[in-house]
Formats: sequence, structure tokens, C-alpha cells
Amino acid sequence: MSSTPSSPSARPSPRKLPRRRRRVRTAVPLAASGSQQMTLRRAPNIWAFVLLGGVLGAVVGVLVGLSGGGSAEFTQGAVTLFMVSVCTVLGLAAGAVLALVLDRVSVAQARAVTTELERRLIDVVRPDGQLSHDLLPGEKGPQDACGVFGVWAPGEEVAKLAYYGLYALQHRGQESAGIAASDGNRIAVYKDMGLVSQVFDEATLTTLTGHLAVGHCRYSTTGGSHWANAQPTLGATPHGTVALAHNGNLTNSAELYEKLIDKSGFPSQGEMAQGNTTDTALVTALLAEHPHGSLEDAAMHLLPQLVGSFCLAFMDENALYAARDPQGIRPLVLGRLERGWVVASETAALDIVGASLVREIEPGEFVVIDEHGLRSQRFAETRRAACVFEYVYLARPDTTINGRSVYESRVEMGRRLAREHGIDADLVMPTPESGTPAAIGYAEESGIPFGNGLVKNAYVGRTFIQPSDTIRQLGIRLKLNPLKSVVAGKRLVVIDDSIVRGNTQRALIRMLREAGAAEIHVRISSPPIKWPCFYGIDFASRAELIANGLGVEEIRASLGADSLGYISEDGMIAATLQERGELCTACFSGTYPTRLPDADKLGKNVFEARTPVDSSPRRAPGGSAVAQRPEHASAVSIDTRPSATDGLSRRPAERTSISDEDPGVQETSTGCDPGPDADLEDLILPEDRVPAARTTTGPAGPGSQHAAQPETAKDA
Repeated sequence: MSSTPSSPSARPSPRKLPRRRRRVRTAVPLAASGSQQMTLRRAPNIWAFVLLGGVLGAVVGVLVGLSGGGSAEFTQGAVTLFMVSVCTVLGLAAGAVLALVLDRVSVAQARAVTTELERRLIDVVRPDGQLSHDLLPGEKGPQDACGVFGVWAPGEEVAKLAYYGLYALQHRGQESAGIAASDGNRIAVYKDMGLVSQVFDEATLTTLTGHLAVGHCRYSTTGGSHWANAQPTLGATPHGTVALAHNGNLTNSAELYEKLIDKSGFPSQGEMAQGNTTDTALVTALLAEHPHGSLEDAAMHLLPQLVGSFCLAFMDENALYAARDPQGIRPLVLGRLERGWVVASETAALDIVGASLVREIEPGEFVVIDEHGLRSQRFAETRRAACVFEYVYLARPDTTINGRSVYESRVEMGRRLAREHGIDADLVMPTPESGTPAAIGYAEESGIPFGNGLVKNAYVGRTFIQPSDTIRQLGIRLKLNPLKSVVAGKRLVVIDDSIVRGNTQRALIRMLREAGAAEIHVRISSPPIKWPCFYGIDFASRAELIANGLGVEEIRASLGADSLGYISEDGMIAATLQERGELCTACFSGTYPTRLPDADKLGKNVFEARTPVDSSPRRAPGGSAVAQRPEHASAVSIDTRPSATDGLSRRPAERTSISDEDPGVQETSTGCDPGPDADLEDLILPEDRVPAARTTTGPAGPGSQHAAQPETAKDA
């Protein structure tokens, strides 16, 4: 396949090579950008040489005039003045000539440096279809995505809309951020490690021009975290260039990967051949494997083959595409602007950019948005199994999922928790911030006063520097600090959304006791988490989940609380106002909505061992990429038929069940969101760490002594 590389829309300053983590900014094409920058640097040099030449000429003129003496016709002063004038003019001319010569040499050198930077830093679609990533060798990262945003709005500043949309979705991904934009001829991608506000600034966003854009923010997980796996991914296909963002996790990645490998056993094209180990890069590469028709045809061919959770927002040069898995595990919504359309992971992102909610993208639906409007197709039947943990923790409180306010769901969970596990106490307090709505509901239902007993430092997050042993002794106080005047002498009901490993809760309880709390009663607005998630939440391996193998009383004793109560699964589901059969509760029940493959094909690092050692490129110091549409690429097919998403049939979900009697082989999660309190893990003191729970082969309860057994999956 051939393609025509375009001039990158940005160039790093040729003055010096970028630092390792310096971002490459997209800007105007090289000819204009380089010329303007060099002009600003040439002007002072030229005038300096001219001035220097004039001064030297004047000095020479004075010396010559004084040494020559006078004559009958001219006095010595006149001769000196004449020589000064002549020598000054000659000096000015000589300085100007020398300045121009040196300037031309510097321009040639700058162009040579810029050309080298272009070769090393800019991702350009090459004739072989690969992208010229320049990545660090040996660094491999996690394999999924967390927050997506897409906008099609001619005449609007789409990059800025994407920026604000990602800002609203920052809670879903704090490791890296990226935006791709198209002006109809080429796609420019800018991505880097860090928060949205750290990656982008006004100058960068101004250079991302066009009529449509796709954005992505990604959560940090176990394994290497580096620029290679940042999104959107960029790829060349027979149908044009594609930039793709993904929220979720595919469970059949290993099977799909086999379709890409060549005789060497490794992918030969695309970002995966350049060291990208995400299932997002896998989907991007597979879109290029469909040689006929349009990108829409390629997507309709590929989407039915994907298993797991996926919300995709992707684009070519002219159209915006969105797709959601048949189970609808992760949320994806459609919004309307005055002059365009928006797709986003949560409704809160629509509110931020001024878009009105139209509806959710239906499970199993594929949407195309272009100049002819919106077109909807069905690639699979709906088997709804939305993640209940979105209501518990993941989504913003001001988001609505399937018609139900997340905030109201959490408040109702607190009310039901108070009915199920009431206690005589003096104060109801949340663990900031996710426990606040449930604490409000608990206080309302119980009649116990609500108060904030903990102050949260909002500036200690997942980018916090790795603590030294000395700093670590400060422990969780770096993140949360008790209000002694509020908690001292009080019987506290501490509300949290969930317990994963238990380390954070144990540290909090110790800290509250040191602050003078008389009693500490912990209440959790979700059931015990016993099973890992394979659909986008990075719950620990089953052996690390505190509720795996321990009963409630054992967990209470381990945490050091006076009492512990979890909401029932029925109570949690009732609070969401959703049907039980349309929710995924796998992390609580062990029943998964899709069939899971063998353990060796399901890990987060399923691609790591398959990456060729000699093909792992070095890390690029920046994150800019530009691609131009191949000349022979076919146009995106247009269908102006009305949407056909109403009245779609649904059938029971095909589910995989893993029971305590036959626990299942899946020990590690393939998710992306590290789950509640993951940002506190580096701040936990050794004495606050809860030992790994035992993996049991039978029902767990107080005093259970079942030996750990290998886990094997079975079908429901």
C-alpha cells in the first residue's frame, strides 16, 4: 500500500534537541514555521554585524584621516571626516554581507537539524503503512483506555471542545491524554503523558484545526507507563488514515492478534509493529486488514469479532465514528451541538461543552457522523450488561447512565445501607470524595448528623513523586488528614464506596483513632469485591482482594474497625433502578457477561512476550503525529437513511460463571482503571498493609482454612 507523507503540522524548535519528555507541538507546516522562526532570529544578527562593521569603518577612517594630514585645498579635519564617512559605509556593507553569509549557513544547519527531528519525532504514514514511532526499548505498558470524546462540528474550535470534554472526563484517566483533529485532508495527533491540563495549552490547541476531533484520557495501571501506549492511535488503512480512541478492554485480544502476525510471528505493520502493546492499536491495525470498500465497511466487518468491553470513538479525514459493545458494559452517549454532534463516555462531558443529550449509543450500535448527518447501524444484538460499578464509583456524580442519575443512585445506596446496617453513632462521615453521596443518604435515613471528618489534599494525585522512606512515614496524611475537633470523642460511621485490598481503610481507621475517635463503624455502599474485572477496571488479582477467602468479621478484625457492614447486592442493584439481568456484577458474583478465554490468553500483558526484541523502537521525546489521506483511498460511503435503533430485539446475555467451587484461572485483571484508592497505595505504611487473602475452593467464612487451588473457568 502506498501513501503520500505530508508535511508535519509542527516542528520542534531547531535551536536544540528536545528533552526526553518534551512535547512536540503541532503547528503550521515546516516551510512557514521554520521561516518565521528563523526570521525572528536573523534580524538581530544582521543589524549587529552591520553596526559592528560601521563602527570598525569609522575607527579606520579616523586613523587614516589623522595619519594623512591636511593639504592646501582641505584641512586635516575635512580629510578625516571624508575618510571616516567612506570607511563607515564600507564597514556597514562588509558587515551586512558577512551577516547574510553566516545567516545562510545557520539556516542550512537548522534545516538539517529539523529534518533529523522530523525523521525521529514525527509519525508520518510511510509507504509500508507503518508509523515512525521512536520509543524506549523494553518498556511495555497496559492495554486499555478509559475516557473518550469525539466531536464533529464544522466552524467550531473542535480541539478546544475536545480539550474541555477530556477535562470533564479526567477522573476516568490520569496517565496520558491525546487529541486528533482533521481538516479534511490530513489528521494531526497530539498526545503525551500527564493530565489533560499538563499535556495541552493554548498554543497547542490552536494548531489542531479542523472540523472534527477525537480525544482520549487514559488511566495508569500496573506495568510500564509510556508514550507508546498513549491514545488516540494513528494508522494508515486502504480507506484513509484512522485515529482511534478506546474505553474498555477486549478479552479475545490474543485470538485477534493471530490475524496480524506474519511468518516471523510478529505484526509487520502498524503501531503494534512499532512497540504499541494496547488492544487499541490492535483494533486500529485490524481496520487496515479489510482491503475493500470504506472504513465504515471495515468497521462493520471487524466489530462483530470483538469480545469484551469497548466504546470506540474514531475518525478518518472526514467522518466521526462511534461504536459500543453488545453488552454496553461501559457508557457512551450521543450529544447535539448547535452546529454538530458529540460522543462521550459520560453525559457530564456533554454538559461541559454545551451539548444536549440525545440518547445513549445503544449496545451493539455503530454510528457514523459526517456532512450528511448521522447514520446508525446494528452490528450485533443487544445483550445489555452495564457495569454496576459505574454507579458505585467510576462515573462522575453529575453523570446520568441509562436514565438514572449517578448521584441519586449513590445517595439511595446510602439510604439502603442505613436500613440494612444501622448503628447508634454520633456522626456520619464520608471517605472523600466518592463516599460523600452515600454518606449523605445514610445520614438522611438514620437521622445521625452528617459531617466532614477528613480533609483531602486535592493536589496529591497519581502523579505524586514516589515517596522516600522518610516521607512514607507521613503515610496517608499526605492525602487525607482528620479534623480532630470533629472526630475526637465521637462514635463515627465512616462511609466508603468499596474495599478492594483494605490497605487504605486500615490506615484511615488507625489515623482516626489517633485523632481521638471513640468508635469507628465502617459501612460500604457496595458488596464485597471477590472477583477481578476483565472489562476495564484494574481490580487486583483475586489473591489480593481482601474479600476473597475472608468473611466480613475477619475483614473487620483485619481493618481494626468496631463494626463493618456491606450493602447487599440486591440493595445496590435496586438503588440503580436497573434490571438485575441488564447489569454486570461479575466483581461481586463471579458471573461474567462474556465468555473468557484461557488464562494464558487473558492477561493484561498478553502482547508483551509477543513483541519482537529487535523491533522495540526508542521512545519519541514528544507526541505529535500527522498523516495525510492516501491518494487511492476510497471515500467514506454515505447513507442518509434514518436511525434504526428503536425497537431492537434483545436476547439473554451469554455469561461465564466462576464459582468458589470452581474458581476460574483468571488471577489478574486486564482492566485500566486501578479502582478506588489506588492513588493512596504509595502512601500506605507497611503496618497498614493487609496480607493477601486466601484463594479458596469452597465457600469462605470465618475460620475457613481452604488451601489455594488452581482456578479454572466454567460456563454458566
